[in-house]
Amino acid sequence: MEPKRKRNSFRQYGDILGRYLLPQRGSLITLAILLFVLIGLQLVNPQIIRFFIDHAQSEGALEPLYYAAGIFIGFSLLQQAVSVAAAYVGENLGWTVTNRLRGELAEHCLKLDMSFHKTQTSGSIIERVDGDVNNLANFFSGFLLNMAGNLLLMLGILILLFRENVLVGAAMTLFVVFAMFIIQYIRRFSVPVWGRWRQSNAEFYGFIGEHLEGTEDTRANGAAGYVMERFYGFLRRMLPIRIKAFLGFGSIWITTIIVFALGNAAAFAITAYLWKKGSLTMGTIYLIFYYTELLAQPIEKIRTQLEDFQKADASLTRIRELFAVQSAIKDGPGAPIPEGPASVEFEGMTFGYDDKPIVQDLSYRLEAGQTLGLLGRTGSGKTTLARLLLRFYDPQQGGIRIGGVNIRDCKLHELRSKVALVTQNIEILEGTVRDNLTLYGEGISDRSILKVLNDLGLSGWYASLPEGLDTILASGGGSLSAGEAQLLAFARVFLTDPALVILDEASSRLDPLTEQRIEEAIGKLLKGRTCIMIAHRLATVQRADRILILEDGRVAEEGGREELARNPESRFSRMLSVGLEEVMA
Repeated sequence: MEPKRKRNSFRQYGDILGRYLLPQRGSLITLAILLFVLIGLQLVNPQIIRFFIDHAQSEGALEPLYYAAGIFIGFSLLQQAVSVAAAYVGENLGWTVTNRLRGELAEHCLKLDMSFHKTQTSGSIIERVDGDVNNLANFFSGFLLNMAGNLLLMLGILILLFRENVLVGAAMTLFVVFAMFIIQYIRRFSVPVWGRWRQSNAEFYGFIGEHLEGTEDTRANGAAGYVMERFYGFLRRMLPIRIKAFLGFGSIWITTIIVFALGNAAAFAITAYLWKKGSLTMGTIYLIFYYTELLAQPIEKIRTQLEDFQKADASLTRIRELFAVQSAIKDGPGAPIPEGPASVEFEGMTFGYDDKPIVQDLSYRLEAGQTLGLLGRTGSGKTTLARLLLRFYDPQQGGIRIGGVNIRDCKLHELRSKVALVTQNIEILEGTVRDNLTLYGEGISDRSILKVLNDLGLSGWYASLPEGLDTILASGGGSLSAGEAQLLAFARVFLTDPALVILDEASSRLDPLTEQRIEEAIGKLLKGRTCIMIAHRLATVQRADRILILEDGRVAEEGGREELARNPESRFSRMLSVGLEEVMA
């Protein structure tokens, strides 16, 4: 079982290296050349010093010493320059590749259906998209090349030591084998701990993100004590994992220091023995000590690279698990929704979030260009219908047609460009007014934006902006009133020119004056469009052509608004007589 798991692990590294690193062939080749040049310079420099020491002891001419010193200085400067260049290329490579991976992971998460997002906190997703990908930065910035380079440097040192003296070469080879075995043995115990640490981090940041987002409610309800109790609970659970992870790191670090000390002691003992026998010159002794010290560098780097690898191993497993999550909502073959206002038809539709159906055997047709007032108590399925129309979920039975086209046959991006949803919860992004209205779309002109703002009665508000459409809005709309944010949400929707508009209690948070402004603007903006108004308030449905009342996910009543209003036996008529807010509560 273990060999199979290792084969799968190597395969996943091969897949990700092939997908993300191989397209950067130019940077990889450049990095490889720089590393090999750096290795050569590291091996040559001590040879120059050995020549300098031995020639100085021989009391020969000074001119060769000057040349040796000049060459040594030149090579040292070149070595530093190559080292800086290699670091730059490696970091740039890691940054480029991780950004691509981060972007694809974020795009994948955005494509996942709501059932995934309901089970994951925003902080947990951010930790995976950013934190886990960051752990792969060193891996991508040339892990294989650096590992190969350090192994090659180590091999070059051992060959040169054998060339100087077989006994020295054999001793240092045993030292390297022993060091690598010990480090790998200890590393084996710390790998699983890093995986648990990444998971606990994701849960912790998910908790932080959730409560930072709801900080107003937390303080308003006096729940700060509860939040802090959970906060310290997380820390108490994370501390033992953190200690184990860093004990593993510390044990590798301490072991490395001890092993290096033993290597230096062995080199000292052997060179002392050979010096007494007259087998070595003073320059050669220096060379052996230099190479022995230099051996510590590739071994130490291999150790740190293995640590990066074990962090990358845990993060890569989590990233692949996230990539493996597939959306239950699949793209259709691409049937186009006709231009213009679209009819909406529910065909024997049943849907529930779990075993209990929210919508049951619902069949209804709304003609193109009509406005439907959708009423019902809380939990009757009104908002669920809006989510189904956008394919945030798919019904378990039956289907939905927009413009005569089954929405399962549409591409998701086309469907959501034709169906627009406005809710009472408005997302204002930190960015310019233009970016908030177009959502960074480049096909919408400033002229179109200004026309919609004027239609919505926002021309006065626009005139007050210090930089016009380039004025920066704060994240969450802190610089806007609730009414202004809601009106901007309307402007955002109508700039996309949708075929179907869904207003989910969109004016419930507005003051009467702002609501009146919206009502005046909606009359113009809904011309040539189909609209579904989900409402609790009487004023909201006054412009509806049809009324549909839901009860326990079924059609309790439907018909023309004026017809139902005139019929004293209808539910809608009774709602009007007692006040819609009271009946819908």
